[in-house]
Amino acid sequence: MNIFEESKQKKIHDIVSVVKLCSLLFSGIIFFKYLFISGNITNNYRYTSYAITSIITAAFMLILIYFIWEFSIIKNINYKYVKIMQLIENFIFIFIFFVLILLSGAQTSQYKILFEFIIITSTIESGMKQGLIMTCISVAIILTMDIVCLPNVQINQYFENDIILSGLFFLTAWPLGYYVKIEKDHIKKLESLANKDGLTDTYNHRAFHDALREQIKSCEKEYKPLSMIFIDIDYFKHYNDFNGHQQGDEVLKKIGLLLNTSVRKGDIVARYGGEEFAIILPYTEEKDAVVIAENMRMQIEKTYFKGEENQPNGKITASMGISTYPNKAKNDVELIKSADDALYRAKFFRKNRVETYSSILDELKNDIEEKHIDVVTSIKTLISVINAKDKYTYGHVERVVMYSRLLADKLQLNDEDKKNLIYGAYMHDIGKINISKEILNKKMPLDKEEWEILKQHSINGVEIIKSVDSLKAVSPLIMYHHERYDGNGYPENLKRENIPYLARVLTVVDSFDAMTSNRPYNKRKTYQKAIEELRRCSGTQFDPHIVEKFIEVIKEIEDTIFL
Repeated sequence: MNIFEESKQKKIHDIVSVVKLCSLLFSGIIFFKYLFISGNITNNYRYTSYAITSIITAAFMLILIYFIWEFSIIKNINYKYVKIMQLIENFIFIFIFFVLILLSGAQTSQYKILFEFIIITSTIESGMKQGLIMTCISVAIILTMDIVCLPNVQINQYFENDIILSGLFFLTAWPLGYYVKIEKDHIKKLESLANKDGLTDTYNHRAFHDALREQIKSCEKEYKPLSMIFIDIDYFKHYNDFNGHQQGDEVLKKIGLLLNTSVRKGDIVARYGGEEFAIILPYTEEKDAVVIAENMRMQIEKTYFKGEENQPNGKITASMGISTYPNKAKNDVELIKSADDALYRAKFFRKNRVETYSSILDELKNDIEEKHIDVVTSIKTLISVINAKDKYTYGHVERVVMYSRLLADKLQLNDEDKKNLIYGAYMHDIGKINISKEILNKKMPLDKEEWEILKQHSINGVEIIKSVDSLKAVSPLIMYHHERYDGNGYPENLKRENIPYLARVLTVVDSFDAMTSNRPYNKRKTYQKAIEELRRCSGTQFDPHIVEKFIEVIKEIEDTIFL
């Protein structure tokens, strides 16, 4: 139940509780009237008995009232149990009213109208069906009482009168129940308009975030996992450009329908934005989420979409990223970020695939002594701060790590070198934490003083990690990734083979991403122009062998990256 629904139910319960309390108070008055006040108290013994009985009865009524009131303000009880308790409560009230009517004269009682209380409250709480059930039970009790108490009369005046009263009960339950139904349908329609995406009939961005927070709270309370799938349609801009936006909308509709029919009951499908969808999978482990995502990916790939033959891979396909709470993320913000990172990897590695989130920090923690775990966690915080300060750095680190993984395989690095290259790629700009935001984001070329400050970031980065013995092999990458093959780099003007090999590898990757990214003082180059620049600087700025291997990597993935 969402926050709006919970608030609404609480208000209804408060109103109904007041009505039930009033009916109990009226019942107490009737008890006293017919058990005690109507009797002839002729001696002290009888007076004492009546007094004690009165006190016990009063205490019982107060306890009952207190119980009903406490029930009305319970917030944490499961919704399905609330319904059961309401039903039990209604039958208790019917029993109380039945006893009162018997005490006050059975068929001659003037208090048969008490049943109206429970008919009204049950209809408001649970709708027309529940109200009519309570009405039928109440009518059956009243009419049976009339027949049983006067079995041999030819004209049963009480029965005739109670037929009219029964009609009043039904006329209360039916119109009131119908009004409650109309009101619920109206609210559902408004909620649908507010929460649903009009094009795809999935939940919209706002409803997605509300649902995610609610589901995480539920999973946290029950110590259960929650998985998320981020879905992005591959080459969707290309499809729109070639077939038109109206046809693109038809693709979105079709995929929205496919996702809605593919998920399980309780899963939540939302259009996150543009051509991106997100799916919340409550109580789902990562391995199960992968099976679900892979099934959806294959269904999208097998489904025919008009004009898909003009797509780069000849089909409409989708890339998917998965993350899981609490194993991979500690809150909703981290879950979204990590699922998005996994999607980024899926898009990077040739698209039309499912990727799960993996953190470089998790890999680092496996290789680092226990006493330095806090330092590694601090590194993540520092990189997040740098990303917030430097618009260029945001996304740059992730891309450099991706390129480094691919180039490591192309260079056939051993596991140790591959690991150090990836760690170095992740941390190579960590020293920028000491550089001001104004210098990092300056749109004009830096002056001499500012340039000297910026050049210190490699030295500063080594200082940050020097206390961690397990990262000593990474320090040269951070220190020397701005050295040049011809000896004109910084900070130590190293030349050729004097520059550590992995630092030379990182230099090529880092420079390529710098050229193909929008920077404050440099316009983004195309991949072809960046390749030409790598070749032009081969042997001066870059190691020629590494350049050629990296160009092979880029040509293999050139048509699939970031489109």
